[in-house]
Amino acid sequence: MTDAAAALSPMEAAQQPKGLTRAFAYAALLAMSFVMLYPLLWMISSSFKPENEIFSTGSLIPETFTADAYRRGWNGLSVSFGWMFLNSAVISVLAVVGNLMSCSMAAYAFTRLQFKGRKFWFALMLGTMMLPQHAVLIPQYLMFLNFGWVNTILPLVVPKFLAIDAFFIFLMVQFFRGIPRELDEAALMDGAGPLRIFFRIILPLSMPVLATAAVFSFIWTWDDFFAPLIYLNDIEKYTAQLGLRTFVDATAQSDWGALLAMSTLTVLPIFVLFVMFQRLLIEGVATTGMKR
Repeated sequence: MTDAAAALSPMEAAQQPKGLTRAFAYAALLAMSFVMLYPLLWMISSSFKPENEIFSTGSLIPETFTADAYRRGWNGLSVSFGWMFLNSAVISVLAVVGNLMSCSMAAYAFTRLQFKGRKFWFALMLGTMMLPQHAVLIPQYLMFLNFGWVNTILPLVVPKFLAIDAFFIFLMVQFFRGIPRELDEAALMDGAGPLRIFFRIILPLSMPVLATAAVFSFIWTWDDFFAPLIYLNDIEKYTAQLGLRTFVDATAQSDWGALLAMSTLTVLPIFVLFVMFQRLLIEGVATTGMKR
């Protein structure tokens, strides 16, 4: 044993292997993170490359740095890509508002109100989570076609105000069950009704689960490609996801640089939203289903 090793206390000697293990674990996690993030990093890097360099090299550092792809992508279509961004933002915000309003009220009814067949309707609601979207696609399309809603945002927004997302109802039901009923009873003794209890007690205590539902609702609506593809026909009504498709044409020349540039911009709102509400999102997911 060397003099330096002998000079270490038993506690310090035991901490050395733990420190090395932790360092290797961090290095392995960093390597795995880089592998997972490589496609995203490649997309961002390629958006600043000339068209002839995108697929010619796998380097993340552009040999020739240019932002021309962003100019082409933003103004290269018959409608500005910013207009499609606005369409996506409007639809996503309305979807968030609709889901929070309708799903929270439905969850409050299932957890706090007494009505006939409550367990049956709750089980039926959960059963809709197992129903494939494609099974109801044609009936829904025919219904919206008869309403005259095709080629408008109404089929993408109005159902959100009718509590059609059973996942969010279930998520909020689990959270509401953890709120003590003594608060409701105290409010009832003070003369508060069900609506006042809902707005004054339940909602203020449910910010984590509401933030979780809002973030997931925004992300799923913003990233949705299938529903806008079915119901939107005119390019001025396209969302950002449909706009990205127009840069790739199997029968003509595809502008990959513009596609990657606009894809990078499309990811930014989701990234910013997650960073802003990360704490509430984690808290909402962690506490859902815990009974206090």
